Amino acid sequence: MKISEAKEKVLFWSKRAYAEGLFAGTSGNLSIYLPEEKVVVITPSSIRYEDMSIEDIVVVDLTGATVEGNRKPSSEMKMHLAIYLENSQVYSVVHTHSPYATSFAVCQEPIPLVLIEMIPFLGGTVNCVPLQLPGTEELAQAVAKGLNGKNGCLLNNHGVVTVGDTIERAFIRAEYMEDAAKIATLARINGEPKLIPTEIEMQMKGI
Repeated sequence: MKISEAKEKVLFWSKRAYAEGLFAGTSGNLSIYLPEEKVVVITPSSIRYEDMSIEDIVVVDLTGATVEGNRKPSSEMKMHLAIYLENSQVYSVVHTHSPYATSFAVCQEPIPLVLIEMIPFLGGTVNCVPLQLPGTEELAQAVAKGLNGKNGCLLNNHGVVTVGDTIERAFIRAEYMEDAAKIATLARINGEPKLIPTEIEMQMKGI
C-alpha cells in the first residue's frame, strides 16, 4: 500500500468512526503501519473529524518523528507505535471512546463473553489494562503488552483499543466491541447474563 492510499483510508475510517459514534469531538484516533516504508500513517491531534481533510493526516516513523504533514500527530502516537513494535502481525490500530465499551473501562471491568461473535472477532473476553496517564510511554507499553494476543482491550477509565492486519479488520472489531458491551449492558437490565461456556470457546478457537 502506498502512503497516499493509507492516508485516504485513515481519513475515510476516521470519518466513519465519527459518524457511527465511536469517536466524539476530537477524541479517538487510528493508524495504519506500512512495514516496507517503516512509517505509520495516523490521525492528527485536536482536529474535529467533520473538518478533517487529507492534508491533516500525519506520517511518522517508528521513533515518532514526522515524515509528512504539518499537523501534530495524535496524542496517543506512542501507544500506536508501541503496539506495532510489540505485535508483528498488527498493521492497524483503532482507539475509540465508544460509550458502552468505555463504560466497562470506567468500571475497570472486562466485557464478559456474552456473544459467540466475540470469540473470532475479539478473541473472547475483553480484558482491561490498568490505568495510566494518556499519551505516556507507560500507557503505550501497558496496552502493547496488555493485548496479549487478543484483538482488543479496554483502557481503564479511558477507552478502547482494537487491532488488525488491516484497517478494515481493526475497525470492525471496534464495532463488535461496542456492540458486545451494549448487549452485555442491556442483558444485565433484563436479568443475569449467561456466559459462553469455556468448552464452546475452546472448540471455536480450535484448542
